[in-house]
Amino acid sequence: MSIEHDREAPQVLSSHQAQIALARLCVERPTGIDREQLADTIWPDGPPSTWASALRSVVSRLRAFLSKESPTTSEPLLIARGGRYLLQLPEGAQVDVDRAESAAVSAAAAYRDGDHGTAQRLAVTAVSLLRGPFLASHEGEWVDSVRSRLEEVRVSALETASNSSSALSDTHHALRYADEAVRHAPFRESAYRCQMTAHRLAGNRAEALRIYQQLRTVLAEELGIDPSPESEAAYLGLLSSPWSMLPDIPSPPQAVPSHALS
Repeated sequence: MSIEHDREAPQVLSSHQAQIALARLCVERPTGIDREQLADTIWPDGPPSTWASALRSVVSRLRAFLSKESPTTSEPLLIARGGRYLLQLPEGAQVDVDRAESAAVSAAAAYRDGDHGTAQRLAVTAVSLLRGPFLASHEGEWVDSVRSRLEEVRVSALETASNSSSALSDTHHALRYADEAVRHAPFRESAYRCQMTAHRLAGNRAEALRIYQQLRTVLAEELGIDPSPESEAAYLGLLSSPWSMLPDIPSPPQAVPSHALS
């Protein structure tokens, strides 16, 4: 968790607890967060007996940090109201997680519209913004739920980046993003189909067939199921098409659900 100004080095909160508080306040900023919920997020194994005063101390440190980083803002950025804390970011402030989700959704829409160049650019932006893990040094139910949501955004963006690259005959990036999607989601059939399409586009039909067999083995051994009809159709297309035939570009990926991420 850090605050960045244009052309300045990121300013990082020194307090681990304040970092966690800022993360949740960013995510919940449309409605604010209840004091007890914030305490449960900061201390997932159970808050201290004096959690109310401990929480006030964390909030005080966070307020001081925000005031220092936004000295020109007249209104307080973090306010207490009705037993809840509410973060009000200054106009023009951007949160990377918000940007990533917006870019992923817009990339999927651009792909469906056939604007593959824009889709590739936006999808790569989303992937870049989500490179690091969310609150890597912290655990808890809330953190796990956000990580899961962000991972869905990332994998969807990787698939869009791969499919868009395939549509642009950019085989290098099509393979790169497809491979990364499979690493992040080893049971996700659509990610394997991205790999198959990219290899077929590159003229590596044998490798595309190997990817299908890999998918089939993984699903059978780990989940006890067969590939979906979509994956089976892609496989049959590989068997029946001549070497010189370019692949059909996959149907547009489903847009990432719009969550209130921050």
